[in-house]
Amino acid sequence: MNNQLWKNDEQLFALFRQELSTAVVGEVLDQIGLNAQFLPIAIRPLDPRMVLVGRAMPVLFADCYETFSPSGLNPVFAKPFGLMLEALDDLRPREVFVATGGRNELAMWSELMTVRAVQLGAAGALVDGCVRDTAALARFSFPIFSRGAFAQDQRTRGKVVDFRVSVQIGHVRIRPGDLIFGDHEGVCIIPQGAEADVVEAALQRVQKRAEARRELEAGASAVEVFARHNMI
Repeated sequence: MNNQLWKNDEQLFALFRQELSTAVVGEVLDQIGLNAQFLPIAIRPLDPRMVLVGRAMPVLFADCYETFSPSGLNPVFAKPFGLMLEALDDLRPREVFVATGGRNELAMWSELMTVRAVQLGAAGALVDGCVRDTAALARFSFPIFSRGAFAQDQRTRGKVVDFRVSVQIGHVRIRPGDLIFGDHEGVCIIPQGAEADVVEAALQRVQKRAEARRELEAGASAVEVFARHNMI
């Protein structure tokens, strides 16, 4: 693989934002046999203009039914949010806070969490649940993807039990360091071991799509264009 187009994640992520879409990346993932890498359709960007690109920092939630559980055997449940505060503080530059687990009818993300994540240089938040404080969140240039807006607090309903562990959203396994790519048409997960090949093939596919578009605009038939480029 010739990856001289980028030398680090900052350059790689800029390539995604400037050149690629989830539609093109999804086609490439299908071609190499990774045909179940899109998250559920209900997970959408808070602002459809936002593009999310970063490394996964998975955060695992579990249901709870009271603020404190001092009599339980797991000390995590004796803390107001479990390990959520520690997980938030552990975010690194260009990482995505990926939250899932337990019920999703609660706010897994908020304005103050966003302030902290921005200070740490995080790339965005992806929650398999809801977000709150959406009027305030709209003032940030910080990509947030979720199942919607819902004000109900997580404190007495869900706690973080672990982070930087593998999680699953829908049918997609997400491991620490996997590449998260989301736009207004969906979110796909690119496993670390496949990302270089996926990016190279996706950039080539963008060029082929441009050629196919020019041929169609010049009057070529759909059958002809598909025969030449295997796309339409």
